Amino acid sequence: MAEHVTPAPGTLYVVATPIGNMDDITLRALKILRAVQRIAAEDTRRTGRLLAHHGIKTPLVSYHEHNERQRTGELLQRLTGGESIALVSDAGTPAISDPGYVLVHEAVCQGIAVSPIPGPSAAIAALSAAGLPTDAFLFLGFPPRKAGRRKQELLSLAEERRTLIWYESPHRIARFTREVHEALGERFAVIGREITKRYEEFMRGSLSDLAEELNQRSEIKGEITLLVAGCDRTKPENAQSIQEVIARALRDGRKSHSALAKEVAASFGLTRREAYDLILSQRGADDAAHSEEGQDT
Repeated sequence: MAEHVTPAPGTLYVVATPIGNMDDITLRALKILRAVQRIAAEDTRRTGRLLAHHGIKTPLVSYHEHNERQRTGELLQRLTGGESIALVSDAGTPAISDPGYVLVHEAVCQGIAVSPIPGPSAAIAALSAAGLPTDAFLFLGFPPRKAGRRKQELLSLAEERRTLIWYESPHRIARFTREVHEALGERFAVIGREITKRYEEFMRGSLSDLAEELNQRSEIKGEITLLVAGCDRTKPENAQSIQEVIARALRDGRKSHSALAKEVAASFGLTRREAYDLILSQRGADDAAHSEEGQDT
């Protein structure tokens, strides 16, 4: 029989719930969900199934992105009146690319006790199994909806050395993977799909290969996490690739130095100044070689 706990009066509990498998929930989370007076849930139907699975009958109230401003005031009144409330999202940890920030922020501002009940997070779960560096990472949530803002964000990350993590919807992941490749150049990447669920899948490879595989699929389903290796300018093969790209572009002659510097910087994780200096250096070497050829003739 589950041990009964008495939640602290007037406390907001931020409770992480499973991202797929309903058994991926901590014992403490179950105790809190049973003991609080009310559960504020992003989707009451989805949370209702989770509660039924674990035999919990605590009353539910909806709290999602479309009503959070209105509902926050109501919940704060209940908390100041002494109720203990659990905040949950559809899956994972509330307020992490899910509703919850507004309520937590206002509760903190009003001096209401806020207590985390840690557990699943899709970003951390994917990172742990990706095979990418885990000592430092940058979680970016969902990409901006507007193409211009997405491109701006991606270009700003060209020099970022930490592992990059995004959430994306199944019908936009192919396009976004292609955009990441165009902005950051070839990188090792991992796509985690339906993590902890029956059809869990991890796709690993270069960004171009992943984009091609996604484009070949007639349908993509499930929750998706994209992880991309950070910029690594120390690899010798990068230096050679940069030199080859610049030399080829200079021979072609159709791009200005400024446009070429912007492209090289985005593709190889350099600053535009570094890319421009490399272009000038390569241009000088080419000019010297042509001069020597002229003297030989």
